[in-house]
Amino acid sequence: MKGICAATAAALLLAACQPVGVYAPPLPLPENIAPLATSVPSGALSPENAARNFVAVVARIEPVAEAMCRDLNPRANCDFFIFVDDTPNAPPNAFQTVDRSGRPLLGFTLSLIADARNADEIAFVVGHESAHHVAGHIPQTQRTAVTGAVLAGILAQASGASPEGVRSAQQMGAEMGARTYARNFELEADALGAEIALRAGFDPVMGAAFFDRLPDPGDQFLGTHPPNAQRKETVRRVVAGLR
Repeated sequence: MKGICAATAAALLLAACQPVGVYAPPLPLPENIAPLATSVPSGALSPENAARNFVAVVARIEPVAEAMCRDLNPRANCDFFIFVDDTPNAPPNAFQTVDRSGRPLLGFTLSLIADARNADEIAFVVGHESAHHVAGHIPQTQRTAVTGAVLAGILAQASGASPEGVRSAQQMGAEMGARTYARNFELEADALGAEIALRAGFDPVMGAAFFDRLPDPGDQFLGTHPPNAQRKETVRRVVAGLR
């Protein structure tokens, strides 16, 4: 079952994998979907055009992402469920997680959809989030978090820490383990997400202009996101190679 619905969800951001495959012609837009709104460089689209863009983008991106998921990760659940997080006053955000059955969920806040300047930006963000699942980043992050917690707990016990101290060390170890590959995952999701968007008929380079309006995380120690310039360069390089 596929679709778009209004809902709330918890965010779990991770990321990705190197681009694989060859460029395919864009899929035709379904007849019952309105055409994409034009770009507005000077400001955000109207709420109506932003919503129309999101629906049209999902109609093109979803089948491409699911097909790539089946090709690259045959054992995974590739039945994406894409929804809008309509939490009032929620900041621009997009996230990927899974439900109890392992079905991939992609969530996008209303403010993020409204902030997009064109369909290419929405397509890149949707491609990026779907790439997290295709590349299996959630289970990878869970494994590194468990490893970090176990190692930190062993070291704390060996040093004579109290039970409370051991638990605190385990929590810190889990957090550091989860962050170990976070930036690499983001770059991988940018690369694979760019290919997904390109295959669906969008311009990922134009879509990556979304980074120009985001705070730059810089090169922070154990940061979860790489510098915006590095992410844009990754997208540019991948698209140049595919074309």
